[in-house]
Amino acid sequence: MIREFHLADWFTLANAVCGTGALFSMMSYLQSNQVMHVYLACGLVLAALVFDVLDGRIARWRQQASVMGRELDSLADVISFGVAPALIAYGCGMQGLFDRIVLACFVACGVSRLARYNVTAEALSGDEGQVKYFEGTPIPTSLVLVLVMFVAATQGALRESLWFGKLSIAGFSLHPLVLMFALSGSLMVSRIRFPKL
Repeated sequence: MIREFHLADWFTLANAVCGTGALFSMMSYLQSNQVMHVYLACGLVLAALVFDVLDGRIARWRQQASVMGRELDSLADVISFGVAPALIAYGCGMQGLFDRIVLACFVACGVSRLARYNVTAEALSGDEGQVKYFEGTPIPTSLVLVLVMFVAATQGALRESLWFGKLSIAGFSLHPLVLMFALSGSLMVSRIRFPKL
């Protein structure tokens, strides 16, 4: 199977490796409480974005786009821009029951967004063969959420010091900051058209 990979596919795998590294970094933070692991996790999500951009450019440059490459890209994106941001948020303190529900919904929205794109990509591409717009925000926009968590970490606003505190609803916790994940997930599954840059 590896012999069938194109050059762009290796960059896609690097995206997935960065996302997985971000997950490990956050688990290390939960074990050691050393904030450098949060910084590393956020940095790895940024690196994943670089690889995500490069894989598309390389595929177009070499004219080697494939169905397998598109599916591989979506799977890598789920890890790096869906699961990793959710785990970063969890590690930073959004650990209440309602937080977990919102974060799980965020990941589900990302998965749904990618599946919809894969199914409709050909229809959206038109005569030129290139997609001109996205329906819903692309999942890599979750990097904005990761940057918010990075800034929070630099200011010591983690766990009990998380911005906006926490609410208790029916005996369970909700950190208002998690609502930015709810908004991001909602935008991903929306029908709003965003031009492809």
